[in-house]
Amino acid sequence: MFDIGFWELLLIAIVGLLVLGPERLPSALRSLQRTLGSIRSYGQRMQNELDHELRIKELHEHLKKAEAQDFSDLSPELQRSIVELQNAAAEVQRPYRKQTESKDNDEEQK
Repeated sequence: MFDIGFWELLLIAIVGLLVLGPERLPSALRSLQRTLGSIRSYGQRMQNELDHELRIKELHEHLKKAEAQDFSDLSPELQRSIVELQNAAAEVQRPYRKQTESKDNDEEQK
C-alpha cells in the first residue's frame, strides 16, 4: 500500500518528538495504535458480513435452480447447497422446538 522505509519512519518519529514532546508522544502513539486497530477490526467485520451475504445469495440461487429442476437430477453442488440449507434451517428451529416441547410437557403434567 504505502512504501515507507526506515528513514521515512525515523523522520516521522523525530518530527513527532519535536511537535508533541517526550511526555505526550507515547500516549499519542498508543491512541494511534488503538484507532488503527479499531479500523482494522471494523474492516474485518465488514468483510466477514459481505462474505456471509454473498454465500447466502449463492445458496438462494442454488435453491432456485433446484426448484426449477423439481429437485430431480441435481448436480452435486446443488445437492450440497440443499443439505447446507436444511442443516441451517434445523439449527434455527432447534431452540424453538425445545421451548415448545417443554411447554407441551408442562401442559401434559397438569
